[in-house]
Amino acid sequence: MTPEIRKIVIQLEEIHQEMAQAVDKPTSKVTVAAVIKNPFSGKYVEDLNELKELGKHISSQLTERGVKALDIDPGDVESYGKGAIIGVDGEIEHAAALLHPRFGAPMRAAVVEGKDIIPSTKKIGGPGAVIVMPLTHKNSIWEFDHMDAAEITIPDAPKPDEIVVAIVLGVGGRPLARTKPD
Repeated sequence: MTPEIRKIVIQLEEIHQEMAQAVDKPTSKVTVAAVIKNPFSGKYVEDLNELKELGKHISSQLTERGVKALDIDPGDVESYGKGAIIGVDGEIEHAAALLHPRFGAPMRAAVVEGKDIIPSTKKIGGPGAVIVMPLTHKNSIWEFDHMDAAEITIPDAPKPDEIVVAIVLGVGGRPLARTKPD
C-alpha cells in the first residue's frame, strides 16, 4: 500500500554563527514532512498492518528527499529522528503503528547505516500543531554532540483525517558543541 500524500514540506536549517561565534563547519538539519490520509480515521481497527506498511513506504521517500535537500552523500548523514502528528479523528496508536515496526529499516538503508535506534515522538493535534523530534547520532546514541531536536509545523495540517509524518536528518551535531560526559 502506498500513502495518499496531500503535500510534502521540506525545511532546511544551516547554522553558520552562534553566540557571535563563527561555526567552522556549518551544521545542518533538514526536516521532511508528508501530510497523508489516515486510513483508520474515525474508527477503531484492531489490525493496524496497513499503517505499518504505509510507514515502510513513506520512510524511504522522506529520507531520500532529506538527503537530497542536504546535498550530501547518504552515508554523510550523522543523526536522525522521526515523529508523527495524528489528526483528532485518529488515535495515538496510529502513530506507533506508522513509526515503529517497519519505518526504521528503510530509513537506515537510505542513510547507509544506522546502528542505533531512531528516536521519535508522537502526538494528537490539529492544523498548525508543532511536532518536536529528538535527534541522536545514527551509530552512537550517547554521542553528546549530536543530541539535539528539530521541530516543524504545517499551518493547514493535520486535518482530522490526516497524519503529518516527519523525519529529521542532521550533519555536524550542535553548533559549538562542547558538553562532554563526566
